[in-house]
Amino acid sequence: MEALIPVINKLQDVFNTVGADIIQLPQIAVVGTQSSGKSSVLESLVGKDMLPRGTGVVTRRPLILQLVHVDPGDGRKMKDESGVEGDEWGKFLHTKNKIYPDFNEIRQEIQNETERISGINKGISDEPIHLKIFSPNVVNLTLVDLPGITKVPVGDQPQDIEVQIRELILKHISNPNSIILAVTAANTDMATSEALKVAREVDPDGRRTLAVVTKLDLMDAGTDAMDALLGRVIPVKLGLIGVVNRSQLDINNKKSVSDAIRDEHAFLQKKYPSLANRNGTKYLSRTLNRLLMHHIRDCLPELKTRINVLAAQYQSLLSSYGQPVEDQNATLLQLITKFAAEYCHTIEGTAKYIETAELCGGARICYIFHETFGRTLESVDPLGGLNTIDILTAIRNATGPRPSLFVPEVSFELLVKKQVKRLEEPSLRCVELVHEEMQRIIQHCSNYSTQELLRFPKLHDAIVEVVTSLLRKRLPITNEMVHNLVAIELAYINTKHPDFADACGVMNNNIEESRRNRMRELPAAVPRDKSVVNGPVGQPPIPTEPPASVDAEGVKPPGAGPQGDQEGTGNWRGMLKKGDEGAPGSGPASPHKGLAVNLLDVPVPVARKLSSREQRDCEVIERLIKSYFLIVRKNIQDSVPKAVMHFLVNHVKDSLQSELVGQLYKSSLLNDLLTESEDMAQRRKEAADMLEALQKASQVIAEIRETHLWPTPARPGRRWANCVPPCGTPNHGRM
Repeated sequence: MEALIPVINKLQDVFNTVGADIIQLPQIAVVGTQSSGKSSVLESLVGKDMLPRGTGVVTRRPLILQLVHVDPGDGRKMKDESGVEGDEWGKFLHTKNKIYPDFNEIRQEIQNETERISGINKGISDEPIHLKIFSPNVVNLTLVDLPGITKVPVGDQPQDIEVQIRELILKHISNPNSIILAVTAANTDMATSEALKVAREVDPDGRRTLAVVTKLDLMDAGTDAMDALLGRVIPVKLGLIGVVNRSQLDINNKKSVSDAIRDEHAFLQKKYPSLANRNGTKYLSRTLNRLLMHHIRDCLPELKTRINVLAAQYQSLLSSYGQPVEDQNATLLQLITKFAAEYCHTIEGTAKYIETAELCGGARICYIFHETFGRTLESVDPLGGLNTIDILTAIRNATGPRPSLFVPEVSFELLVKKQVKRLEEPSLRCVELVHEEMQRIIQHCSNYSTQELLRFPKLHDAIVEVVTSLLRKRLPITNEMVHNLVAIELAYINTKHPDFADACGVMNNNIEESRRNRMRELPAAVPRDKSVVNGPVGQPPIPTEPPASVDAEGVKPPGAGPQGDQEGTGNWRGMLKKGDEGAPGSGPASPHKGLAVNLLDVPVPVARKLSSREQRDCEVIERLIKSYFLIVRKNIQDSVPKAVMHFLVNHVKDSLQSELVGQLYKSSLLNDLLTESEDMAQRRKEAADMLEALQKASQVIAEIRETHLWPTPARPGRRWANCVPPCGTPNHGRM
């Protein structure tokens, strides 16, 4: 067990060399109010006057004090530069291997080092001072002397001095591997102890708190600390130990610590005879030693695991930083090849680092094709932007000066091309979205897949520029192909398409059924095979009704005479006749009614009630447009992703590495491209030093044998059986 504390001291030395606090080592933190006697307790443990003295805040930086027991007969006597030998000496971390055999020099060095960092205006600093004391008169201990708790700033102290000190204390005692030594003066009320209050904040169960009651000899006449020492006032689990400090008069008179310990023992025997063997500086020293050893034993397995995990992490970090470049050609080619491979793997979905927060790479491209682009096309209305007047105007414009008997095909082509043209914009937008995702993959590969590129910022920028240039070069080619896909659909309206022919057949059946229904609705008095009746003898035939073939403009088509009427009977005449009857006043009146016709009146499409024929023609065109538009939309939805994959995605994948090699693998660019960033070398050095420290720490822990950890079995239920002897008092009650 005695070997455990030197092991922790070695670990502290190892990690102090790299200046890191990543490992929370077991130690004893001394906490107390200002002038409560903390420094006197530490000096009593060491047996020497070695700490600065004065009024106000004297301890302004944490002092990590390592006490190392040495055997005076083992030949470990140190010799300083002046040639003076001694059995007791000290060493500071910041002075490297300099030996301090004179403890007055140690005190002066502590004061100088404090002022060097904290200044002379009573300010504090959280940067610790590391001091190691070698002596045959000490037990192995590691203690941290912290600034005393204060409430009111004095002199040049900052207004928030209380907050600064409190944060500094909490930083050290929050370490779950630390033991809290709460120092309280006996001539104050234990219930108002700031040290115990702070300790309870981080250790509410009191499992790692030991209370020390100082200045037992300064209590008021007629009072004693019996209740406090027996734990009746504030019960603490690890116990309460009373000590007697040297007074300022004793210090001024150069009273030695050994004499003070002797007088302390005499005082305890006289004032507290029943508790003398469980109080005093010597008992405190032995108790702290045993507590720390058992605490280290309990923390060691977790500490070993933590060191191994950190070593693996820093090994990985150092590997990501890479080794210094030796062969520039091989390094450049390797980085280019790796980037190209990771870029392709990200598109294919086989990358080592896969995003979990959002879609990336090939998955996002697939989403663009089938979700974004597909839904956008489906949202395009086949008849969007068209109204009935537009369709009717297109039909009439397609007939020229001649009235049409049937719906002209030219109007259908004109209107359907206008609708198909609307598919070009979402198709080009699809290309743009895929191009943006290809750009994002570059950053993804730089951040996650090829961290080696971060070593060489110029190479990283050059690779980004080459890939961006390649994508920029392929973008117009892909856009042109997508534009051509829409132009191909516009170039030839294939009305013989199987899907379109089926739709037309269904529509014709519906139209024929509608025609038959209208024929049944004609009045029975109207002959179905004649359009005129004979007048009196010698008189010309009298029309039974206005010429049915006159269209909305009053123009009579050729063949609309008696002969033409007879020929038209039974085909389209009835429909046209019914249409004209359904739209009275839609055109100029018949000349038989004697009304003048103004040929300068050009019909202007306005909102009006359409005739049956006009409604029928519009319905036919709408149905044809919708049917053909859906066919074209299906083709575009299938062909655009294929074109984007071939002309953009697959082409970039196939030519990326050759493009990078051709643009960057040049001897004239090697030195410039493989220039490391300014802080990379520093970070590599820090990672290497930390990894070395962790490996040394692992070796130090590995040297501990199992016999060191478990020398003798402890009695069940007594974790601190060897630390604090039973006393039959509530010393070890709950805090």
